[in-house]
Amino acid sequence: MTAALRNYHARMQRVLDHIDRHLDDDLDLDALSGIAAYSKYHFHRQFTATFGLSVHRYVQLARMKRASYRLAYADAQSVTAIAMDAGYDAPDAFARAFRQRFGQSPSSFRKSPDWEPWLAAFEPLDNARSKLMQTIYTADDVTIRDVPATPVAIMEHRGDPATLGATIQRFIAWRKAAGLHPMTHPTFNVWRSERRPASPADYSVDLCVGIDKPTDANGEEVKAGEIPGGRCAVLRVVGHTHNLEPAALYLYRDWLPASGEEARDFPIYCQRLSFFPEVPEHETVAELFLPLK
Repeated sequence: MTAALRNYHARMQRVLDHIDRHLDDDLDLDALSGIAAYSKYHFHRQFTATFGLSVHRYVQLARMKRASYRLAYADAQSVTAIAMDAGYDAPDAFARAFRQRFGQSPSSFRKSPDWEPWLAAFEPLDNARSKLMQTIYTADDVTIRDVPATPVAIMEHRGDPATLGATIQRFIAWRKAAGLHPMTHPTFNVWRSERRPASPADYSVDLCVGIDKPTDANGEEVKAGEIPGGRCAVLRVVGHTHNLEPAALYLYRDWLPASGEEARDFPIYCQRLSFFPEVPEHETVAELFLPLK
């Protein structure tokens, strides 16, 4: 990559980070073009050519994504407050836009989200971000760490990844009722299958929370288990941690064969250290653990 192209990507990345960090602010062309250090007319053309979305459309989608996460996972916030945070002057306008995009009203989505239209609606946003967010990992990014065994409560997700959001909702509601706050009880995902298996029905992941005493299932399908202790290769990922597949592929495909290490008989897993929308997407943090012999 030439120095000029690197500089161009860095300027556009600053804009995306600024948008994520300031979704509550006035994100007009004047402000964003100043972040990129382009004239606003040139910036608008360049942004659209680079990301396949206009600046206005990108900001709309980013705000709507945060709003939908808050509806699904933060039931303490009112629909009115979420609508205002998404840049709408009135809940009715927000409801119309939300229904047009997802086929559900905000209140209906909060109660029972239909995740397939949701995934389709945000595909342009994810595609836009992936154009500049392809992190290149090196062996220096990987550390070997002795980790202790961690007793966990497990809620299994088995089946189409498009329905994972519903399992996450149940998991969050259950751990809230059980008093297992993420600040005091760590959150893990253990992948039992590939991210995109040949058949969606074969997708398999365990949602886990660290526990220090037996926990009541409260009617949910929750079981006790353990993330075993031992040596692990650890790769820290910062930003847009909803897709950890590139980092996992680096550990398995590149780092492991070159390291001389052997993988232990336990799946790769992650610990999620911060969460969207509590922090902007580019500030979320997760650590991937590859268990070693």
